[in-house]
Amino acid sequence: MQPCRDQVIIAVVGMAGSGKSVACDYFQSQGYPVLRFGDVTDEGLRLQGQSLQETNERRYRENLRKELGMAAYAIKIEPRIRAAFHPGSYHPGVVILDGLYSWEEYLYLKAKFPELKLLGIYARPEIRRQRLLKRPIRPLTEVQAKARDLAELNNLNKAEPIALADYLVINEGSIPAFHQELTKALKSLRGVSSQVKFLPEPSNLQGTSL
Repeated sequence: MQPCRDQVIIAVVGMAGSGKSVACDYFQSQGYPVLRFGDVTDEGLRLQGQSLQETNERRYRENLRKELGMAAYAIKIEPRIRAAFHPGSYHPGVVILDGLYSWEEYLYLKAKFPELKLLGIYARPEIRRQRLLKRPIRPLTEVQAKARDLAELNNLNKAEPIALADYLVINEGSIPAFHQELTKALKSLRGVSSQVKFLPEPSNLQGTSL
Protein backbone atom coordinates (compact mmCIF):
# COMPACT_ATOMS: atom_id res chain seq x y z
CA MET A 1 0.00 0.00 0.00
CA GLN A 2 1.40 3.39 -0.97
CA PRO A 3 1.12 6.19 1.59
CA CYS A 4 -0.89 9.30 0.77
CA ARG A 5 0.32 12.79 1.45
CA ASP A 6 -1.01 14.98 4.25
CA GLN A 7 -2.26 12.09 6.38
CA VAL A 8 -1.76 11.48 10.08
CA ILE A 9 -2.87 8.90 12.64
CA ILE A 10 -3.56 10.34 16.09
CA ALA A 11 -4.01 8.10 19.13
CA VAL A 12 -5.88 9.78 22.00
CA VAL A 13 -4.50 8.61 25.36
CA GLY A 14 -5.32 9.36 28.98
CA MET A 15 -6.65 7.91 32.20
CA ALA A 16 -10.32 7.04 32.72
CA GLY A 17 -12.42 10.17 33.05
CA SER A 18 -9.83 12.47 31.49
CA GLY A 19 -12.06 13.21 28.50
CA LYS A 20 -10.83 10.84 25.79
CA SER A 21 -14.34 9.94 24.63
CA VAL A 22 -15.41 13.60 24.58
CA ALA A 23 -12.33 14.40 22.51
CA CYS A 24 -13.00 11.60 20.05
CA ASP A 25 -16.69 12.51 19.78
CA TYR A 26 -15.64 16.06 18.95
CA PHE A 27 -13.20 14.91 16.28
CA GLN A 28 -15.89 12.66 14.83
CA SER A 29 -18.37 15.56 14.77
CA GLN A 30 -15.80 17.46 12.70
CA GLY A 31 -15.77 14.69 10.11
CA TYR A 32 -12.73 12.70 11.19
CA PRO A 33 -13.07 8.90 11.35
CA VAL A 34 -12.56 7.38 14.80
CA LEU A 35 -11.42 3.78 15.35
CA ARG A 36 -12.31 2.67 18.88
CA PHE A 37 -10.16 0.13 20.69
CA GLY A 38 -13.08 -0.40 23.06
CA ASP A 39 -15.10 -1.94 20.25
CA VAL A 40 -12.80 -4.96 20.56
CA THR A 41 -13.83 -5.43 24.20
CA ASP A 42 -17.53 -4.76 23.59
CA GLU A 43 -17.74 -7.19 20.69
CA GLY A 44 -15.75 -9.83 22.57
CA LEU A 45 -18.06 -9.66 25.59
CA ARG A 46 -21.14 -9.84 23.37
CA LEU A 47 -19.77 -12.96 21.71
CA GLN A 48 -19.21 -14.46 25.18
CA GLY A 49 -22.73 -13.52 26.27
CA GLN A 50 -21.44 -11.27 29.07
CA SER A 51 -22.75 -7.87 30.10
CA LEU A 52 -20.89 -4.63 29.49
CA GLN A 53 -19.79 -3.74 33.00
CA GLU A 54 -16.49 -2.80 34.59
CA THR A 55 -15.50 -6.15 36.08
CA ASN A 56 -16.17 -8.06 32.86
CA GLU A 57 -14.42 -5.44 30.75
CA ARG A 58 -11.29 -5.44 32.88
CA ARG A 59 -11.18 -9.25 32.89
CA TYR A 60 -11.60 -9.37 29.11
CA ARG A 61 -8.85 -6.81 28.52
CA GLU A 62 -6.42 -8.61 30.77
CA ASN A 63 -7.25 -12.05 29.33
CA LEU A 64 -6.83 -10.82 25.77
CA ARG A 65 -3.41 -9.48 26.64
CA LYS A 66 -2.47 -12.78 28.25
CA GLU A 67 -3.41 -14.48 24.98
CA LEU A 68 -1.81 -12.09 22.47
CA GLY A 69 0.63 -10.14 24.62
CA MET A 70 0.53 -6.55 25.72
CA ALA A 71 0.21 -5.39 22.10
CA ALA A 72 -3.07 -7.31 21.72
CA TYR A 73 -5.37 -4.40 20.96
CA ALA A 74 -2.91 -2.95 18.47
CA ILE A 75 -2.82 -6.31 16.69
CA LYS A 76 -6.61 -6.32 16.60
CA ILE A 77 -6.99 -2.80 15.25
CA GLU A 78 -4.15 -2.73 12.70
CA PRO A 79 -6.31 -4.10 9.84
CA ARG A 80 -8.91 -1.39 10.49
CA ILE A 81 -6.25 1.32 10.31
CA ARG A 82 -5.00 -0.03 7.00
CA ALA A 83 -8.57 -0.23 5.71
CA ALA A 84 -9.20 3.39 6.71
CA PHE A 85 -6.37 4.52 4.45
CA HIS A 86 -7.11 2.09 1.65
CA PRO A 87 -7.58 3.74 -1.75
CA GLY A 88 -11.26 4.54 -2.16
CA SER A 89 -11.94 4.87 1.57
CA TYR A 90 -13.13 8.25 2.78
CA HIS A 91 -10.84 10.06 5.15
CA PRO A 92 -10.04 13.78 5.48
CA GLY A 93 -6.33 13.21 6.06
CA VAL A 94 -6.68 12.21 9.71
CA VAL A 95 -7.68 8.98 11.44
CA ILE A 96 -8.25 9.09 15.20
CA LEU A 97 -7.55 6.11 17.48
CA ASP A 98 -9.63 6.04 20.66
CA GLY A 99 -8.33 3.91 23.51
CA LEU A 100 -4.69 3.03 22.93
CA TYR A 101 -3.63 1.73 26.34
CA SER A 102 -0.30 0.02 26.72
CA TRP A 103 3.22 1.06 25.81
CA GLU A 104 3.53 -2.19 23.87
CA GLU A 105 0.49 -1.29 21.77
CA TYR A 106 2.09 2.04 20.95
CA LEU A 107 5.41 0.43 20.01
CA TYR A 108 3.63 -2.13 17.82
CA LEU A 109 1.66 0.51 15.91
CA LYS A 110 4.58 2.94 15.73
CA ALA A 111 6.61 0.24 13.99
CA LYS A 112 3.81 -0.28 11.47
CA PHE A 113 2.87 3.39 11.06
CA PRO A 114 5.95 5.53 11.89
CA GLU A 115 4.02 8.82 11.72
CA LEU A 116 1.59 7.82 14.48
CA LYS A 117 1.22 10.64 17.03
CA LEU A 118 0.01 10.59 20.64
CA LEU A 119 -2.47 13.17 21.91
CA GLY A 120 -2.53 13.07 25.71
CA ILE A 121 -5.61 14.22 27.66
CA TYR A 122 -5.02 15.06 31.32
CA ALA A 123 -7.22 15.91 34.30
CA ARG A 124 -6.41 15.62 37.99
CA PRO A 125 -7.56 12.38 39.69
CA GLU A 126 -10.21 14.11 41.83
CA ILE A 127 -11.78 15.69 38.75
CA ARG A 128 -11.71 12.45 36.80
CA ARG A 129 -13.35 10.53 39.63
CA GLN A 130 -16.17 13.04 39.91
CA ARG A 131 -16.81 12.66 36.20
CA LEU A 132 -16.78 8.88 36.42
CA LEU A 133 -19.24 8.99 39.32
CA LYS A 134 -21.66 11.23 37.40
CA ARG A 135 -21.46 9.73 33.93
CA PRO A 136 -24.79 8.21 32.79
CA ILE A 137 -23.35 5.02 31.30
CA ARG A 138 -21.36 2.64 33.52
CA PRO A 139 -20.66 5.08 36.36
CA LEU A 140 -17.88 4.20 38.82
CA THR A 141 -17.73 4.84 42.53
CA GLU A 142 -14.60 6.50 43.89
CA VAL A 143 -13.36 3.11 45.08
CA GLN A 144 -13.97 1.55 41.66
CA ALA A 145 -12.29 4.48 39.89
CA LYS A 146 -9.19 4.20 42.06
CA ALA A 147 -9.09 0.44 41.45
CA ARG A 148 -9.32 1.00 37.71
CA ASP A 149 -6.47 3.52 37.79
CA LEU A 150 -4.23 1.11 39.68
CA ALA A 151 -5.14 -1.84 37.46
CA GLU A 152 -4.39 0.11 34.29
CA LEU A 153 -1.11 1.52 35.58
CA ASN A 154 0.16 -1.69 37.18
CA ASN A 155 -1.16 -4.29 34.74
CA LEU A 156 -1.55 -2.51 31.42
CA ASN A 157 1.50 -0.22 31.23
CA LYS A 158 -0.71 2.76 30.50
CA ALA A 159 1.51 5.51 31.91
CA GLU A 160 4.22 5.57 29.23
CA PRO A 161 2.10 6.64 26.23
CA ILE A 162 0.57 9.44 28.32
CA ALA A 163 3.95 10.60 29.61
CA LEU A 164 5.45 10.68 26.11
CA ALA A 165 2.50 12.29 24.33
CA ASP A 166 3.42 14.45 21.34
CA TYR A 167 0.82 17.00 22.47
CA LEU A 168 -0.88 17.37 25.87
CA VAL A 169 -4.29 18.95 26.51
CA ILE A 170 -5.41 19.81 30.04
CA ASN A 171 -9.15 19.13 30.34
CA GLU A 172 -10.34 20.71 33.57
CA GLY A 173 -12.57 23.51 32.25
CA SER A 174 -15.64 23.86 30.07
CA ILE A 175 -16.50 21.71 27.06
CA PRO A 176 -16.17 24.65 24.62
CA ALA A 177 -12.73 25.46 26.01
CA PHE A 178 -11.75 21.79 25.66
CA HIS A 179 -12.91 21.79 22.04
CA GLN A 180 -10.80 24.87 21.33
CA GLU A 181 -7.72 23.17 22.76
CA LEU A 182 -8.43 20.04 20.71
CA THR A 183 -8.61 22.13 17.55
CA LYS A 184 -5.20 23.60 18.39
CA ALA A 185 -3.83 20.13 19.08
CA LEU A 186 -5.07 18.77 15.77
CA LYS A 187 -3.53 21.63 13.83
CA SER A 188 -0.22 21.17 15.64
CA LEU A 189 -0.09 17.41 15.13
CA ARG A 190 -1.01 17.69 11.47
CA GLY A 191 1.75 20.22 11.04
CA VAL A 192 4.28 17.85 12.61
CA SER A 193 3.39 15.01 10.29
CA SER A 194 2.98 15.48 6.56
CA GLN A 195 2.78 11.85 5.57
CA VAL A 196 1.77 8.48 6.95
CA LYS A 197 4.30 5.82 6.04
CA PHE A 198 2.98 2.30 5.68
CA LEU A 199 5.21 -0.71 6.10
CA PRO A 200 4.41 -3.79 4.02
CA GLU A 201 1.44 -5.75 5.27
CA PRO A 202 2.41 -9.10 6.83
CA SER A 203 1.40 -12.15 4.87
CA ASN A 204 -0.26 -13.73 7.91
CA LEU A 205 -1.94 -10.87 9.77
CA GLN A 206 -3.22 -11.71 13.24
CA GLY A 207 -6.40 -10.51 14.84
CA THR A 208 -8.50 -9.33 11.92
CA SER A 209 -11.75 -9.49 13.90
CA LEU A 210 -12.91 -7.33 16.77
